[in-house]
Amino acid sequence: MIRTAAGVSTTTQGEHGMDTQQDQFGRPTGAFIGAAWVALGLAVLVYMISLWRAEMEPFEKGFFLGAFFFGLVSAVGLQKSVRDRHEGVPVTTIYLGVSWIGLAISIGMLGWGLWNSPLLPSENGLYGIAFAMAVFATVVVQKNVRDQLAFKARHPELYGPAAVEARRQTAQGEV
Repeated sequence: MIRTAAGVSTTTQGEHGMDTQQDQFGRPTGAFIGAAWVALGLAVLVYMISLWRAEMEPFEKGFFLGAFFFGLVSAVGLQKSVRDRHEGVPVTTIYLGVSWIGLAISIGMLGWGLWNSPLLPSENGLYGIAFAMAVFATVVVQKNVRDQLAFKARHPELYGPAAVEARRQTAQGEV
C-alpha cells in the first residue's frame, strides 16, 4: 500500500506479485550488511592489535579483553530482548534487566580500567572508541542477521529451500 497525498492507498506489485513496499520492509541492503561487518571487524582488529601491543601485565590485558567480550555479548542480549518485546515475543523483565546491567557493567569495567591504567590519554581514547564501535556494530550485525532470516521466512518463493530453514528458525524463536 502506498499512501498518496490525497490519503488514498494504492498497491503496487513487484516482479513476483508481492507488494513492493512491504517487499523491502525489513530487508537490509548488501551495503548496510557489508558496512556493519566491516565496522565490527575493524573495531575488533584495532582493539586486539592495541591490546596485544600494549605495555601491560598479562592480567591487565585479560581484564580489558574480558570487558570487551562481555560488552559484545551483553549488547547482543540487550538488542534481542528489546526487539523481541517490540515484536510481541515474551521476554521476562529479569532477562531484560540482566541484559541492561551486563552492558552497564562492561562499560563500567572498561571505564574503570582505563581510568586506573597508566596508558596515555590517546590510548585510553582508542580503547573507548574501539569498544563503542564494536558494541554498536555487533548490535547492527545481529539485527541484520535476524532481519535476513525474517525476510526469507516471509518470502519462500524467492529463496526456495533456504526459506524453509529460516521459517523453522523463526518459528522456534532462534532469530
